[in-house]
Amino acid sequence: MRYPHPVTVGTFVRRYKRFLADVVLPSGELVTVHCPNSGSMTTCAEPGRPALVGDHGTGTTRKLRYTLEAVHMGEAWVSINTMHPNRVVHEAIAGGTLPELRGYTELRREVVYGRGNHSRIDIFLSGHPELPDAFVEVKNTTLRDGDLARFPDAVTERGQKHIEELERVVKQGHRGVLVFFVGRADCHAMAPADAIDPRYGKLLRRAVKKGVEALAYRAELGPEGIALVERVDVRL
Repeated sequence: MRYPHPVTVGTFVRRYKRFLADVVLPSGELVTVHCPNSGSMTTCAEPGRPALVGDHGTGTTRKLRYTLEAVHMGEAWVSINTMHPNRVVHEAIAGGTLPELRGYTELRREVVYGRGNHSRIDIFLSGHPELPDAFVEVKNTTLRDGDLARFPDAVTERGQKHIEELERVVKQGHRGVLVFFVGRADCHAMAPADAIDPRYGKLLRRAVKKGVEALAYRAELGPEGIALVERVDVRL
């Protein structure tokens, strides 16, 4: 996936008020940028690190011209923008590079489902000649613990709800699939962050036993764009 706007590499200064960050541009100008990530960003928001920012240009009605896309943490870029993983995974499925999800003829995003139709699935797949329809939920994973990527980096009631919804679709005869988008190349496996959200880990393990599929794919990214490069283990 290529970034939707031109990108430049500056220097990360700080993140604050959840959706704001300060970055020094190559020109030396200090700018406030949009930080599209609601998590704690632990292990990927260190001052002084290179920061990749997207430039929306001057002819926009946006309050902030720039968006924080990634921060380089010494060994690899870390994907910050939570809007991208769904698109990257969607492109990978459409291009046939996710073997577990090949063969579906129809791909739709943001489909309403669940109890009372109060949830939206990230990707809905149908039309496979042999397999049932698949409900695919994508989770952006940036927290690093040694060589492990862990999810979540903050307590997520929404994420807990998504697991329970996937359990229900499996019970109804569909496929429920969690794809953990490991948005940093310095992690080589994924595991739940039990120390942060023990209930999420408990629900994930239960769901897998009930047939929910948990996949993790590592991404590599930089100024050129983002791509999934390999499947890694999910350690439960």
